[in-house]
Amino acid sequence: MALKERLRGLKSLAGPFAPFDATATPDDPRGLFETWLCDAIDGGIPEAHAMTLSTVDEQGYPDARVLILKNVDADGWHFASTKLSPKGRQIAAQPRAALTFYWQPLGRQVRLRGPVIEMSREICEADFLARPIGSRAGALLARQSDVLVSDAALDAGLAEQRRRIEADPSTVSPTWAVYAVKPNEVEFWQADEERRHARLRYRQENHGGWTSERLWP
Repeated sequence: MALKERLRGLKSLAGPFAPFDATATPDDPRGLFETWLCDAIDGGIPEAHAMTLSTVDEQGYPDARVLILKNVDADGWHFASTKLSPKGRQIAAQPRAALTFYWQPLGRQVRLRGPVIEMSREICEADFLARPIGSRAGALLARQSDVLVSDAALDAGLAEQRRRIEADPSTVSPTWAVYAVKPNEVEFWQADEERRHARLRYRQENHGGWTSERLWP
């Protein structure tokens, strides 16, 4: 069977999905997001905190990858990365990004976009030290997305950084950063088996408050 036919044969948005009353939502999108995220966690959805981060490179091409959400607070939606990675360099040159969450069993998607800010050095260092030793060793190696010549080179580099950490557990990568996307737009999407999807968009006003509006499916 051709790939096109195989794809056509796959079911999508089969449901059943819980109804979503877009008229009974909080004034701030953060409250609704936290409710949806906790629903996903409590529902046992694997890696409910996974999200797609989208940035733009120096040629204007979009770049996307899956990361882990670190926190949500008044500063925004947090994630971490080395500044030397492609995403770190792209954010430095163009400090705006988009995040996408999708919890398939619930038929729910959240999209948001806005400027990116770097958190304080204290927050960055605390995040780094909370990571597993293997993750810290990789960050200290500072070779993410470089061309890999051999597995032996990777093993030797990681072993060297592990020894460095074991000798001084307080070692922190100077290029490690925690970023926050402070959205000016957040959209919640609830799937419907009959494709009468419910979409609710929050837009931030100049005075800092939020306006919400329904969108056509």
